[in-house]
Amino acid sequence: MSNPHFLDPDWWRHAVVYQVYPRSFADADNDGTGDVRGITEKLRYLAELGVDAVWVSPWYPSPLLDGGYDVADYRDISPDFGTLADADAFIAKAHELGIRVFIDLVPNHSSWEHPWFKEALAAAPGSPERDRYIFRDGRGEDGELPPNNWASVFGGPAWTRTTNADGTPGQWYLHMFDISQPDWNWDNPEIPDMFDDVLRFWFDRGIDGFRVDVADSMSKDPLLPDIEVDPQTGFGSNDKRVGSPQWDHTGVPEIQRRWRAVADSYANTELGGRVFVAEAYLDPIERLVEYVRPDRLHTTFNFDALLSEWSAGSQRAVIAKTIPAHEAVGAPTTWVLGNHDNVRVATRYGKPITGVDYTVVDPLGSAGDPIELGAQLITMPTDLELGRRRARAAALLELSLPGSAYIYQGEELGLEEVEDIPEALLQDPAWERSGHRVRGRDGCRVPLPWSGGVAPFGFGTDAAPWLPQPAHWGELTAEKQDADPASTLNLYRAALKLRRERPDFRTDALEFHEADGGDVLAFVRGSGTLVVVNFGADPVDLPAGEVLVTSVGLVDGRLPSDAAAWLSIS
Repeated sequence: MSNPHFLDPDWWRHAVVYQVYPRSFADADNDGTGDVRGITEKLRYLAELGVDAVWVSPWYPSPLLDGGYDVADYRDISPDFGTLADADAFIAKAHELGIRVFIDLVPNHSSWEHPWFKEALAAAPGSPERDRYIFRDGRGEDGELPPNNWASVFGGPAWTRTTNADGTPGQWYLHMFDISQPDWNWDNPEIPDMFDDVLRFWFDRGIDGFRVDVADSMSKDPLLPDIEVDPQTGFGSNDKRVGSPQWDHTGVPEIQRRWRAVADSYANTELGGRVFVAEAYLDPIERLVEYVRPDRLHTTFNFDALLSEWSAGSQRAVIAKTIPAHEAVGAPTTWVLGNHDNVRVATRYGKPITGVDYTVVDPLGSAGDPIELGAQLITMPTDLELGRRRARAAALLELSLPGSAYIYQGEELGLEEVEDIPEALLQDPAWERSGHRVRGRDGCRVPLPWSGGVAPFGFGTDAAPWLPQPAHWGELTAEKQDADPASTLNLYRAALKLRRERPDFRTDALEFHEADGGDVLAFVRGSGTLVVVNFGADPVDLPAGEVLVTSVGLVDGRLPSDAAAWLSIS
């Protein structure tokens, strides 16, 4: 086993986790869509990269109207991706290589193809079948108006009216996301019972943890009140302010405590206790860390790090508020630069606006909408050379921080957002729900380039991938970068090897180091590793010490602009 920390019961507190979007990772059966066997075949690549765990985005049966987050069966594998036997083989191979496995839990909603929703549509109002979801009569003389003014995250109203068996208009059902994703009714005891069973089904198969999709969304105010109108949409505002009837509502803590009890019941098994990471965009950070108190979830993504602009002041402000807030509840921090919902790092950092300035009091920050942010960024020009340079430095910054870190597939190759996918090929529901105003998240989900000089670049053998790959990605394939010592892939490998080997990175100690001049962020990790990131336009001198790794080459011994270095100073 290549990972010496695999059986450490606290492995998750310092883990580096690699996110796989299965539709776009590797296509073993050559049908244009990635699959579980493709992931299994690439596990040695991930082991050589040096990650501790892999998180697989939804692999369940699904009509794929929201990229698999519309789940039709929580206890099976989509035929597009393989079989349960394929999943078992993948889990076993990952563990053999010292890699833990996370999968997605999607608890806010199901697909409209889920058997229980089909039963609900066929049943009468007030029936037990309908009570599994949130059905309500409409307002107005004939029920022609939605039950309230809530908006879908993807655009338009959060309610859709059903049609009765006799063809007359029926009740409305709630969907905080796509029309194809009806919200579960978590006040019905059947729903928490069902999800307990889902957790145990996968834990019993060897899954080590779950990433919880929209972990702040399950509980709703049963009165379903109208909320303040957003003047831009005409619907209720979807912000997540304290007291929201939709987000971070009062029932969320008990749901999470129940899940934690299920995970902890596996503590004495061969693989040890299972863990969770929460997806929740919440401000201020004191609200977010409530999710990782000892009786709730284990970790939660720090989206402030993802949304922060590229500047020393903003990045330092995020670090300075994040670490103590997590320490106060005994939880590790969880750093992330990108994922399947956000504009890729290399593109984002090459824009005129790179993110939010966290030196400003109460910035938009993690309450922001990544889909709307993507819609704004795509209108701006991109300097990809600059963006890739900054992304390399950002990787060294992220991987040097205490806690766990996540890598979205392709970040280790320096891939950019594909901003020119033909409109006819766009599949993100935001495209249709926004009236073709927001292109959505397909640009960060384009299949990976593995080898060769022409598409599909080793993703499959010859079938056209489900989204088109840029022709120039032949210069960015894993095969080509493997042979280039200066490549982004080999930078990640070097940094992850140092992170695993140096004891300083297994501690939570971080002390800011005041740099001499320039727009520089510097801090000491543990007792002997200095991290320096130069955000300024001019090269800066490095303190005395052995240079361990740099994001770009030094110039006359100085750290250039938009670059990072790790130094041994003990």
